[in-house]
Amino acid sequence: MEDLKKKLQDEIAALEYELRNELPKEILKARAHGDLSENAEYHAAKERQAWVNARLGHLQTRLRDFSMVDFSKIPHDRVGLGSQVVVLDLDKDEECTFNLVTSEEADVANGKISTSSPIGKGLLGRRVGDTVKIQIPDGVREMEILSLTTIHDAAAS
Repeated sequence: MEDLKKKLQDEIAALEYELRNELPKEILKARAHGDLSENAEYHAAKERQAWVNARLGHLQTRLRDFSMVDFSKIPHDRVGLGSQVVVLDLDKDEECTFNLVTSEEADVANGKISTSSPIGKGLLGRRVGDTVKIQIPDGVREMEILSLTTIHDAAAS
């Protein structure tokens, strides 16, 4: 989780530098070219400035939200943020391992799913032995939770 916090802080710092140092220079340089109504460099720099402002706002909100996560409230015996869950997909008769992460860390190809994804939401709060039906875009999947390692278990080892 600290990796995510550092990643957010690094991206914020880079965007703030661009917004305060690089973009003003680009805008001034483009203005020097004359007529702003047909100045593609000027419009591109202004669009980038608007995007950087919006992205900064989003990242700062995510960092603030992340900083307010109370890890003591994440359950010790049920699926929650930071859990690694091994499930048996009863429809396909195969085991799958999922790591529940924030949306920024999600990487489905590597088994990292967001707690806000359909499968993530379906698994949250469940215990080993529970069977859950989860609505996904392709239909409904039924899964049995075989094992669980919570964020607390991982921190202890």
